[in-house]
Amino acid sequence: MQLTPTYRIATIEDIKELHVIRMSVKENVLSNSLLVTEKDYIPFLIEHGKGWLCEIKNEILGFAIIDIRENNIWALFIKPGYEKMGIGKTLHDKMLKWFFTAHKNTLWLTTAPGTRAEHFYRAAGWKETHRKQNGEIHFEMTYGEWSKK
Repeated sequence: MQLTPTYRIATIEDIKELHVIRMSVKENVLSNSLLVTEKDYIPFLIEHGKGWLCEIKNEILGFAIIDIRENNIWALFIKPGYEKMGIGKTLHDKMLKWFFTAHKNTLWLTTAPGTRAEHFYRAAGWKETHRKQNGEIHFEMTYGEWSKK
């Protein structure tokens, strides 16, 4: 019997598990684990952003967080071993649908080149606008591009 994932809004109570996932990823690893701490999630979840998560039987498998103050995808991470199951795409689409229902601003994000994330965002319709000095790819998604989907 295959278990069906459920999706819901992330809460403050989920932060510890979200952070464990963030620290466990094999790509886009933080150069310094102190760059993102558990307290850093709080403003994105309650003040100037929103988050979603995927779980099966109360185990969180992935999450996405958007920063509406900066029009930025702050996080989209899947627990190792659960990639390529459609969780990332579903979280991505829920997040962008929510954002573009209320806002028309262009969204942006950055990711490392040569990663699954780079391929994922290109396949989802994000456009590369430039490379940052550190080599990261800067992507953008406009309301117009999203609304074509």
